[in-house]
Amino acid sequence: MSVIISILVTVLFVVVLVYLVQKLPIDSTMKQMAQIVILIVGAVSLLSSLGVF
Repeated sequence: MSVIISILVTVLFVVVLVYLVQKLPIDSTMKQMAQIVILIVGAVSLLSSLGVF
């Protein structure tokens, strides 16, 4: 049960961060790079919560 909660919190956190990056008044290239970094960190966090790392 703890793993499911951890996965849901991570996914929610990643979605909120990607949404907030979209609202920033910066260049679209920088937005895209920030989104990629957020998604990579989120994927690593999910994999670590599943016990892969």
